[in-house]
Amino acid sequence: MAWEQVELDRAVADVFGFHALQLGLPELDALRTNRMPHRWVASDTVYVPEPVPVPDVDESLSTLAPIGGLQLHCEFDALPFPAQCMDLVLLPHTLELARDAHQALREVERVLVPEGHVVMTGFNPASMWALRQRMGRLFHGRDSTRALFMPRAGDFIGYWRLRDWLRLLGFEVVLGRFGCWRPPWRSVGWLQRGPWIERAGSQWWPVLGALYILVAVKRVPGMRLIGPARRQRSAAQAGKAVAVSRGGWSRGAPHPRDNRAP
Repeated sequence: MAWEQVELDRAVADVFGFHALQLGLPELDALRTNRMPHRWVASDTVYVPEPVPVPDVDESLSTLAPIGGLQLHCEFDALPFPAQCMDLVLLPHTLELARDAHQALREVERVLVPEGHVVMTGFNPASMWALRQRMGRLFHGRDSTRALFMPRAGDFIGYWRLRDWLRLLGFEVVLGRFGCWRPPWRSVGWLQRGPWIERAGSQWWPVLGALYILVAVKRVPGMRLIGPARRQRSAAQAGKAVAVSRGGWSRGAPHPRDNRAP
């Protein structure tokens, strides 16, 4: 959560507009660095705010308090907003836990204005964390919460798969980054010994990070105005020129001498 908080702060700081929406994970204040006047947080479950402690992080991130103010309760695949009204939508692990991930992403595309931004985070299925999750389900069963490292519910969506979904909906991915290469250790002491793994992972195996963040922009093709339309007038065809001789008669006409009496 500390890594995601830092990346989200950086991704939304310079996104401008009037309306921003966060879908899911109210424990993460994903809009705290954004300066839009109207910011909304929506949850598909009844949420009771509780601070979430995060070990081994900066003091400013040691307790991630939920966003204050008004929060919405709605279904993510049927958002209660009109079309093209949001300038920024954040999806922190939202599609992984959504009832219908495809429909939820289509709803995000519907409510975004042209050139609007969508920011999303997720677990990488091609990582040691996901491998630890699959091994726990294989040997201890899917419902064994003690054996699982990541949340029991949800279907993790791959990074490249999500890029394809966005491309089909007309989005252009402008940023993609991986993070958290430390092994799935439960001990805080072991996690604190792994900063060198983060440096090595970002350099040698970046696509194997446990988390990823994607930033995409909604592109809408339209007309391009290049100037006022002008009617092109065809030039009038020039007539045949009439050549006049010195004697005052035109070529092609009978010569005056031809009318003289014999």
